Amino acid sequence: MRRREFLAVLGSIATAIPRAGRAQQAAMPVIGYLSSKSESAEAGIIAAVRRGLKDSGFVEGKNVDFIYRWSDGNYDRLPEFAAELVRAKVDAIAASGLPAALAAKAATSTIPIVFRLAIDPVTFGLTRSFDRPGGNITGVTMLFDPLTPKKLQLLHELLPTETTIGFLINPNNQNASSHRDHAERAAAAMNLRLTILTVGRAEELEPAFAAARVGGIGALLVGDDPLFDVLGHELVEAAERHKIPTMYYVRDFVIAGGLISYGPSFDEMAKQMGAYLARLLKGERAAELPVQQPTKIELVVNLKTAKASGITVPSILLTAADEVIE
Repeated sequence: MRRREFLAVLGSIATAIPRAGRAQQAAMPVIGYLSSKSESAEAGIIAAVRRGLKDSGFVEGKNVDFIYRWSDGNYDRLPEFAAELVRAKVDAIAASGLPAALAAKAATSTIPIVFRLAIDPVTFGLTRSFDRPGGNITGVTMLFDPLTPKKLQLLHELLPTETTIGFLINPNNQNASSHRDHAERAAAAMNLRLTILTVGRAEELEPAFAAARVGGIGALLVGDDPLFDVLGHELVEAAERHKIPTMYYVRDFVIAGGLISYGPSFDEMAKQMGAYLARLLKGERAAELPVQQPTKIELVVNLKTAKASGITVPSILLTAADEVIE
């Protein structure tokens, strides 16, 4: 081979190497993460999703990438965010919260979707059944509504003399009617008077608590909602400021100073979400992955908050608690 031809071959090889590298990099799968919350409110969940992916060999930035879209509790932004992810041709969509899941489902019938939400997905038309979801969507659900009677019971055991209970919901969430129906039936069965309070934006939180105080509400139950996760610290502070004992739906609020919570572990369900995303990236079909449900429900009590509020926590609750913060 002549010297000039030899150099030309070497040059073509050198040029081909970075091209091959770029092609390999371009083939890295991309997950679109569509959240009903804010980035800060979702930090722990994202960490658990990454753990679920890592257990199956996927590490962000190494062999899988993410495109994140945060609605910050403004659900009107979700349809356009979902459309952006579809246009980006992501390989899968992770939809956090019912509003995000509905927006993702409306945006695509082909890209596989894994949801993480707190409602019956069959009732809301997301899946055909729990065992065989059908279509391009599956995920994990925490099923908070069926827990409402137990939460009211625990709240009543904690404060047996309080018979007027407030129930906080977000009217902008598609699950608001379901939350209200379950709570009203549970309260009626316990001969409790239920007052519905609505907060759909951050600026409505303080007026709602002020109205609850004026209206003689003796205790408050917070319905699960992504907006309330975004406003977690503000919720806890408002309950303390207005001296309204409050029951939350996950332990995060109690860790932040809230009084009591009863619900599944966000971390457990988020990790399962990551595991399902990994299975989709490996070629499994969403239609054949059954919807997962929580395996454990946690009762968490903040004894320090109770003492500061002058509340004596019955020993039966302390014994039953999975975690007591002192």
